[in-house]
Amino acid sequence: MIRTGKVGALGLALLLSVDILAGSGFANEGMVAVDNTSSISWWIWPLLLLVVTFIMGIAAVLGGVGGGVLFVPIISGFFPFHLDFVRGAGLLVALAGALAAGPGLLKMNLASLRLAMPVALIASSFAILGAMIGLALPTQVVQIALGVTIIGICILMLVAKKSTVPNVPKADPISSVLRIYGVYQEASTGEIIDWKIHRTWQGLILFVAIGIMAGMFGLGAGWANVPVLNLLMGAPLKISVATSKFLLSITDTSAAWIYMNQGCVIPMIVVPSLVGIMGGSFVGVRLLRVAKPGLVRWIVIGMLAFAGLKALSKGLGF
Repeated sequence: MIRTGKVGALGLALLLSVDILAGSGFANEGMVAVDNTSSISWWIWPLLLLVVTFIMGIAAVLGGVGGGVLFVPIISGFFPFHLDFVRGAGLLVALAGALAAGPGLLKMNLASLRLAMPVALIASSFAILGAMIGLALPTQVVQIALGVTIIGICILMLVAKKSTVPNVPKADPISSVLRIYGVYQEASTGEIIDWKIHRTWQGLILFVAIGIMAGMFGLGAGWANVPVLNLLMGAPLKISVATSKFLLSITDTSAAWIYMNQGCVIPMIVVPSLVGIMGGSFVGVRLLRVAKPGLVRWIVIGMLAFAGLKALSKGLGF
């Protein structure tokens, strides 16, 4: 007789995770978490995952990117986990960071609810659609699309520029009706900045695509959120970064439920990933004072490019 309490449910989930990682369990029809042709014991992979995600957490902080965008291409490319399990874990990795940062950013008046809510409604709705599409498509197709997307992110990181306080001469009608504006104090200078946005409808359309990609690939979408909010819609950089972080807690939650419902989230992959990423992030914050961000940024871009090419080759069967 199995107990149905919280402890019993957690124990059952862990036992199922071990069974799946050992190669005898299935989350979806024909989908095994680990390639059971591997001669390496199943427990080695969670241990390696902890170490790799710890390093990944350090690199993410120093490189100024979210851990989710590094997690999916690297883990899917170099670990023998099925892509669906990696995408499910990737969403929770991005979600954990967003939930940890969100309350503080709202308290500091940097994350704007008025800016986040209409964007979140669109992005989260289409993230659900993206998750459904990603789970329905053949794994090879998703791998190829993931590789192309990651290489595109590398190009975006290379060419995208940031504007601390963009010049927005006049708010457009949509942002005026939605009352998307605000005031914040720049801590470094003490200056009071009164901000507003424009080109709102173009930004909302782009968030349709961002939501689909976030759900389909299990990527935290901060790499796309910030350029759209900052460069296209004209929100100040700090407002864009903070609102993007808060936005992930809504978008990724929507997509994560689809993966959880399909059995694509298992503790033996998620737990070491979360512990590793968060532990690495704490170390990365301490190293940030002495590290050279420019050099680390190039290392992160190189890691992403290599992982993107690996995903492409895996999808193409090379």
